[in-house]
Amino acid sequence: MSRGFNKVILMGNLARDPDIRHTPSKQKVARITVAVGRQWKNKVTGEVQSQTDFIPIVAWTSLADLCDRYLRKGKPVLVEGRMQVRDYEDQKTGMRKWVTEVVAENLTLLPSGRRDDEYGDIPVPRPQQTQERPVAPARAQPKPPSYGNGDVGSLRDEINFEEDFPLDFSEMADSGEGGGDVEVPF
Repeated sequence: MSRGFNKVILMGNLARDPDIRHTPSKQKVARITVAVGRQWKNKVTGEVQSQTDFIPIVAWTSLADLCDRYLRKGKPVLVEGRMQVRDYEDQKTGMRKWVTEVVAENLTLLPSGRRDDEYGDIPVPRPQQTQERPVAPARAQPKPPSYGNGDVGSLRDEINFEEDFPLDFSEMADSGEGGGDVEVPF
């Protein structure tokens, strides 16, 4: 059997508060519903029409903690994950039921555009008003947390962290020599 590709990226607003539960093995799971809207122009009438899809999403462990702490109805969020179809037997009717949902692998909290919008104690960065690009990366406000596979956040805010040490290859200056080779500073 050949290998497939299953990737989902959604951006929308929470349709309701997260439903947080625990499995019998004490694993935290959050169920959220993201409302994703779209608009198009009717070719016949010229009217602008819209439709909203409500996508069920399940998040486990640390992502469930993120949902529990920061997400509320109406908050914008970016979800990366995979589509999953599962079946179960309904205990009341005894019939087999099918569920299609997105299993979250990464969640990014987004600003809503309102000035008073914050995720608890984490201020959401605002876009800069000027078109000038800063010489050094601005760190006036921290980025909202993004958790998931391989994403460990930033160490820049840790106490006694050396400012000049690059965290990844994107922060290293291009030396211009070696045809794209990067010199690792350790």
